[in-house]
Amino acid sequence: MPTYIEPVFRPPSEARSLIFQITIGCSQNHCAFCGMYKMKRFRLKPESEVMTEIDGIPARYRPAVDRVFLADGDALVYPFDGLAAILDRLAAVFPNLTRVGSYASPRSLTTKSVDELRQLREKKLRILYFGLESGDDATLAAVNKGFTAEEMVWEACKAREAGMKLSVTAILGLAGRSRSLEHARATAEWVNRVSPEYFSLLTLFHRHNDEFIRTLDQCTRRELLHEARELLVHLAPARTILRSNHVSNFLELAGSYPKDRERLIAEVDAALARLGRMPGFLDEVPAYGEEYY
Repeated sequence: MPTYIEPVFRPPSEARSLIFQITIGCSQNHCAFCGMYKMKRFRLKPESEVMTEIDGIPARYRPAVDRVFLADGDALVYPFDGLAAILDRLAAVFPNLTRVGSYASPRSLTTKSVDELRQLREKKLRILYFGLESGDDATLAAVNKGFTAEEMVWEACKAREAGMKLSVTAILGLAGRSRSLEHARATAEWVNRVSPEYFSLLTLFHRHNDEFIRTLDQCTRRELLHEARELLVHLAPARTILRSNHVSNFLELAGSYPKDRERLIAEVDAALARLGRMPGFLDEVPAYGEEYY
């Protein structure tokens, strides 16, 4: 059976997936805003250990497994030959497997060619979860992302060229008040260029990142809603499913672009109107007071 070094994270859409932890931590573990893996030192789990865990799933449960998620932070960084062998073993052990997913940092994508990504897709690695965070270079530099927006366009488009589905996340409030609208517009433009199948919004929150939060000119809820609206107004991808269903968000949005554009903007406008009828202090306090795990 799989063994896990806690904490283990997975995207909301992988709630029903069987998780195998093939890396521990994140190879790109220096982003100032992110505390998900700060308690771990990155390492690869030996291929033999992963194979033993896959083989250890009892036969009676194997037909029920149709999705697998490979953890931790960017399992795509696993060396190509080993990752290909793991995918082959998954397909052999789980007869009804339809899809394997993984987080993919920009750094992990630099380790794979388009041809290698295409081969991994043929072995059922079908969706990558990509943390963009922002399309604004000033914001990316401030949070120590390690890549420019243009560099991330290049890496993301490699996955798209290989036929993989891409689920991209950006973070409301990441730029603080000073670059809130610039962050929103640049992020929308990035998504317009790549047109990922899925685009999700998170809201900046506390998790082992207190130093970064303290240095930020934090947005209020009203300002975060204006930031979200600015992003939605400028968003014009060819076809993208948009979600803001992460626990960090205080406004849930769900729709498809371009079909639901006007409805989504109207939902933000309605939220702003509701906030305007609430006590004024809600406009004044920073919106990053919660801590989620």
